[in-house]
Amino acid sequence: MANVGLLYFLFLVGVEMDLGVIRRTGKKAFAVAISGMILPFLIGASFSILLHQKSQFMKQGTFILFLGVALSVTAFPVLARILAELKLLDTEIGRIALSSALVNDMCAWILLAFAIALAENGSMSLASLWVILSSTAFVVFCIFVVRPLIVWMMRKTPEGESISEFYICLILTGVMISGFITDAIGTHSVFGAFVFGLVIPNGPLGVTLIERLEDFVSGLLLPLFFAISGLKTEISLITGWATWGILLLVIILACLGKVVGTLLVALYYKMPFQEGLTLGLLMNTKGLVEMIVLNVGKDQKVLDDKSFAIMVLVAVVMTGIITPIVTTIYKPARKFVPYKRRTIQRTKPDSEFRVLVCIHTPRNVPTIINLLEASHPTKNSPICVYMLHLVELTGRASAMLVVHNTRKSGRPALNRTQAQSESIIKAFDNFEQHVGCVSVQPLTAISPYSTMHEDICNVAEDKRVAFIIIPFHKQQTVDGGMEATNPAFRSINQNVLANAPCSVGILVDRGLNRSTRLTANQVSHHIAVLFFGGPDDREALAYAWRMSEHPGINLTVMRFLPGDDAAESTVEASCERNDPRVLTVVTDSDREKQLDEDYINEFRARTSSNDSIVYTEKAVNHGEETVAAIRSIENIHDLFIVGRGQGMISPLTAGLTDWSECPELGAIGDLLASSDFSAAVFSASGATVFRDGAG
Repeated sequence: MANVGLLYFLFLVGVEMDLGVIRRTGKKAFAVAISGMILPFLIGASFSILLHQKSQFMKQGTFILFLGVALSVTAFPVLARILAELKLLDTEIGRIALSSALVNDMCAWILLAFAIALAENGSMSLASLWVILSSTAFVVFCIFVVRPLIVWMMRKTPEGESISEFYICLILTGVMISGFITDAIGTHSVFGAFVFGLVIPNGPLGVTLIERLEDFVSGLLLPLFFAISGLKTEISLITGWATWGILLLVIILACLGKVVGTLLVALYYKMPFQEGLTLGLLMNTKGLVEMIVLNVGKDQKVLDDKSFAIMVLVAVVMTGIITPIVTTIYKPARKFVPYKRRTIQRTKPDSEFRVLVCIHTPRNVPTIINLLEASHPTKNSPICVYMLHLVELTGRASAMLVVHNTRKSGRPALNRTQAQSESIIKAFDNFEQHVGCVSVQPLTAISPYSTMHEDICNVAEDKRVAFIIIPFHKQQTVDGGMEATNPAFRSINQNVLANAPCSVGILVDRGLNRSTRLTANQVSHHIAVLFFGGPDDREALAYAWRMSEHPGINLTVMRFLPGDDAAESTVEASCERNDPRVLTVVTDSDREKQLDEDYINEFRARTSSNDSIVYTEKAVNHGEETVAAIRSIENIHDLFIVGRGQGMISPLTAGLTDWSECPELGAIGDLLASSDFSAAVFSASGATVFRDGAG
């Protein structure tokens, strides 16, 4: 079962491998990859002399080849995960490391094929030559016969329909046949499966195969291979100071070889010494390819039990020490430029408006694009959109390729994650082309959900954005209710609210994209701002004010004021508490009230001649009257913009917080996001909560 899992895993690696990425790899990354292989390979050859003297199995040449490949290889999936955890994926050093690892992987597979051919026949003889020629013929057959057949099968499938189950079974059978053929030729079966995967054309077929197989193979079968590798490893054989000394020597020399080789190239290209050293350490990560080399070597009796155990420990130790060492020696210099908290209110009306929009899935795209279009980009105040696709770090190489592929590569997507990324980018490209005064820059963040907010906040700070828009963690169901899509999304939103360097808006999507369009490039929305007072509500009004300048927008601003009963109860409560801090609270409250009055007066003065803007004041005494007032205007608006009300205590929302399910939206935002209401919501902090809906 472990070998079957290995066979299909290498097939999936072939399907996901984008040879175009390797072709586009720059000279620097290619030089790093080659130099990072040569020195470790030579060190492996030297080390093999120490071990081979005690080995009675194979000739020196084969032994050298196996150990050289094992020590010189770099594991692309493991490296990508380390880079993502260290937040280095989008840096120059991360891009060079990933490109070099891809080239390194391809070279390792070629060397492995030679090593297996030699292991099968003992030396470079006519038999070995026959194996190499036969393997080459198999590769040519796959390219010129198998690939055209698969392309023909894909053409037989009508566009938009799923691939036939018969064709899927045929391809999966082909994987086993390819493995059998290469095994019979004299090469390992995984070589046949890998080549068969490489000839699968990019497109829907590759996506389907990965969706069907990846979870089962990676989650169930492949761990068996590592478990069996562990069972084969007899650590008890590593005894005596001499053996442990050899183990330590191999680890030091192998690491040193990669570091020195990489560092020389880095210095040649005038990279800083610290970055070259870090790059060399990163190239020491080991993974599946090395374990396959070692297992094949043991099965072919190239490695004895002791050599195998030493090399497995070398792989584990080298990979384990990379992350802490890199974290210690490489700390990217943050820009210590004073960062004044940016808000929509502080953004000048005649300057560029920078927005960071976060996307989890393509479902988030239509509503956010409509929201951006309604934000009224003009020549004097264009909108610069940084679109950040949020991808969970799962450890799969397929996810990492999303970052690595260039935006305009023109190649079809290789897997579900890339397919989503391509469709999201395409949608924003169309938005940029059809709506004037908008520029879009797509970005991708691959992180564990627990630290994804750091990527979002770092991008917001680096790009100097004034506003972050993030999707709500619930989505609307067919019956109009709200269901959670992923609980982790909520944690991300809460962490962003707590750490963002600018205003944040949480968009509750209820169908803003279904609103009526006036023309091809103009939307029509009825927007309501519920104003209770405080910095969050002022920020919500500032965003709505910007939107109100759009010719297709009708804006209603409903300001809630405390009634006589509410005012009396507030004073009585303050007197009963005898709280010594009441004076300070009242002073702060008075300051906020004055800011509210000034901003409202400015808004009314500047918009008095605009017939599409309606300003009303509503006196309420408690939460029930507030809810009733909101319900009275619910059905005539398709977007509500409300402040989060962080730190504000108001009798107008008394009792609403007791029933709040999502405090991150604020009391009013949570009310509007409940299943009882049908419109959409935008909730803001520093800032804004957005709720949108068909109404």
